[in-house]
Amino acid sequence: MKKIMLLAVASLMMAGPAFAQSAHMTANYGEIRLSAGFNPDPYRVEMHAGGGVNGAHLPGSCIGSISEAPDFEVTYSAGSLPLVFRTVSRADTTLIINGPDGRWYCDDDSFGDGDAEVRFNRPQSGTYDVWVGVFGGETAPATLLITETP
Repeated sequence: MKKIMLLAVASLMMAGPAFAQSAHMTANYGEIRLSAGFNPDPYRVEMHAGGGVNGAHLPGSCIGSISEAPDFEVTYSAGSLPLVFRTVSRADTTLIINGPDGRWYCDDDSFGDGDAEVRFNRPQSGTYDVWVGVFGGETAPATLLITETP
C-alpha cells in the first residue's frame, strides 16, 4: 500500500504544471474604474507584455506568451459607446481578455503592424481582466490603450 501511495505522489509531482490562468489574481500593472464617456480617452497603461504562460491553453483562439496574473483590470460601467482594447508595441503583441460574462476574447494582429485589438460593440458593465501577450515567448515594452473611440 505504501508503494502505491508513493507512486501516486511521485506521478503527481512529475506531471507538468497545471494551467493556472486566473482572472482573480491581482493585476500586474493595476486596475481602474471607468464609466462610459471616461476622460482621458484613450486611457493608457505602460507595461512589459508577455510571460511564461502559453495563452493557447485558454478557450477560443488565444495565442501569445502571457503572465499568470492579468496585466490590467478594468471595472467598467457601460453606456451606449463601444469599449475597445488595443496594444501598441514594437513587438508582435496579443490580447487576451476575460470579460464580465466569464468568456475569453482574444486577438493577435487586428490593430495592424503586429498590434492587437479587442472591441466590444455593446460592452457589459463589469470587470475586464486583460493580458497583453507577445508572440514568440519573450517580454517586451507595450502600451495598452482603452478607448471608446472606434
